[in-house]
Amino acid sequence: CLRRTALLPSAAICKVYRFQTVDGKWMLVREQMEECTLSFSIPRQLLSLYIQEDMKRIQELRELGELSPHWDNLRKEVMTRYGGIISSYQDTLAELDKITGPSFKPSCCKAQKSLEFIPVNLHTQRMRVTCPRKADAFYDIVTVGAPAAHFQGFKCGGLQRLLSRYEAEKKSFSTAYQCIYYSPEHTAKAQEVLSTMSHLHPLIASLADQLLQAAQEHSSPGLKDALKNLSDKVRPHRTPNLHHHSGYPFSSLGNQLKDENAHCWTGFTNINKLVVISGAASEQMNMSARHISVRKHSCKITSITLIPSLCASSSPPTHLALSPGDWREQLCPLVTRLKECVTEVVERAKRAMTFVLLQEAACSIPQGLLLQQRRDVVFSQALAALSCGFIMRLYAGMEDKGFLRQLHLVGLVAQFESLLSTYSEEIGMLEDMEIGISDLNRVVFRITEAKTDDLSDLQPLVCGRRDHVTVEVPLPRLVFQSLPEEIKEGKPVRVFPVLFNVGINEQQTIAERFGDISLQERINQKNFEILEAYYKSLSEKVPLECLPCFQTQTDLKELLETLGQNVVTKKKKNVEILWLAGTICRRLNGIRFTSCKSAKDRTSMSVTLEQCALLRDEHQLSKDYFIRALDCMRREGCRIENVQKNIRCRKYAFNMLQLMAFPKCYRPPEGTYGKVDS
Repeated sequence: CLRRTALLPSAAICKVYRFQTVDGKWMLVREQMEECTLSFSIPRQLLSLYIQEDMKRIQELRELGELSPHWDNLRKEVMTRYGGIISSYQDTLAELDKITGPSFKPSCCKAQKSLEFIPVNLHTQRMRVTCPRKADAFYDIVTVGAPAAHFQGFKCGGLQRLLSRYEAEKKSFSTAYQCIYYSPEHTAKAQEVLSTMSHLHPLIASLADQLLQAAQEHSSPGLKDALKNLSDKVRPHRTPNLHHHSGYPFSSLGNQLKDENAHCWTGFTNINKLVVISGAASEQMNMSARHISVRKHSCKITSITLIPSLCASSSPPTHLALSPGDWREQLCPLVTRLKECVTEVVERAKRAMTFVLLQEAACSIPQGLLLQQRRDVVFSQALAALSCGFIMRLYAGMEDKGFLRQLHLVGLVAQFESLLSTYSEEIGMLEDMEIGISDLNRVVFRITEAKTDDLSDLQPLVCGRRDHVTVEVPLPRLVFQSLPEEIKEGKPVRVFPVLFNVGINEQQTIAERFGDISLQERINQKNFEILEAYYKSLSEKVPLECLPCFQTQTDLKELLETLGQNVVTKKKKNVEILWLAGTICRRLNGIRFTSCKSAKDRTSMSVTLEQCALLRDEHQLSKDYFIRALDCMRREGCRIENVQKNIRCRKYAFNMLQLMAFPKCYRPPEGTYGKVDS
């Protein structure tokens, strides 16, 4: 009930089966497949964030002030490009707001411009198993078309290839545009500094006001606490050496700006370090709790210093001869100077970082911004699927103390299974998907208490910026109160996305014989290492007894070793990689996703196979019933209904020739397939 309230519309497709176990008894199996409202709500929120971020970027470029003609022209061009993106995103958002009806994008609409941010055919599926003398078991999976920019096409490849080519070309562009080349890491660092500065300024001003309030109340403990808070908040920015640490060659900035504006940048061109906290001081004031010192030279900030000087006494030292009324009066000039220094530091840092980003944008237009749009599209689809899976998994584990402990101590693994081939257009889709799944590392979830239990107050909220997205998940009050204190206090929950791909169709046969499968091999090897690192972190922080119990007694470590061996083994269509990765994910309390081009045909074969394998391995499905159960699910179950929803035809889009190339266990029963347009 709660899961439906948070995620889903009321419509659902249910199928019920009865299968025989090895001991002659009967199990009851219930399949339930549903659309997810997040298919549209998450992309809408992301589009709004993108628009706000790009409008802010334009405003920051305007605030750079007067530039030389060369840089002013480049600024205008960059602002025009950003304006075009904003206009396009606003149009898309307006089109999405008009849509009513089903909460999913059918496969036949995957290349539709107005729906490009929406994931293809996103559905949740739950299998509930009821056996004699055993508690009911639930197995969840999310199915979604591979996150990819279908409207933009794959003629030149997908994101992974396009970004690699772009970074190589950008170095030559930077010379032509008289720019400095900045790597993606440098650009991300500049954006991080801008974000930090925008939060730091009001935060320090607020804490400084608290300090004055404590002084006015003549409270030595209050002064001590206020100064500690101020020091703690500023300490993380202690020595951000903007020239050396961030890799930005600021010495060139002065020459690139108009002479009359060069003084705006001297704080960065001539000072190797911008020290926000240091041990130096020229003016000092000893207070009972601490003393503050600020040093300023010719309006160029060198340092702002907060020096702890704790005093055991709860009253002002006698040598200061301060009367009670003197506390605020004596402190006020220093706090004012502190605020002035912080303002100047923030303004200089913002201008410097904005100019860095201007250079990066100038030498990368139009290709860089086009790639950013493609990345936005792919990330939107991936985030909608991840949010759906996270909330589904959260509600399913709400009464599992071990799971909740794992949630805040380590986070969850999100395992994406892909059945795309590494040939023709699908290699471009896989290149898009690889970057989209990797970009989910920028996402954290924060669980909050909903204002009410109304549906509108239980919808997840997306906030942040492109390089750091937070999804807030509101829970009903009673549910929220049962969570560990760390989660209730707002600790962000991390998700570790991993992607494993094994192509199974006739195009993969061509790739294996005449093409190149190195992309698939690299993806599987890289993501195996991520999964292995996650397991190591989990085993160090959470007792393995907290993980779910399965009938299969194979040790997790042994499963990982077997997966590692399969990843490096040269074997055609090695679907055992997918089986092992899926098993490990479930054993780790993870979130399972399955994808192909449209999450319709190959995905249906995979989901039904996984469900029957779980019935066999965990619920003693009779071997004589395995193939019968598999054929029954594929012929009468939820997945054939999914095909019907997408293309209005109850047939999988395969022909006999194609199926000859499929692994045998991925072939549908006779009479359920036929070549159709999808």
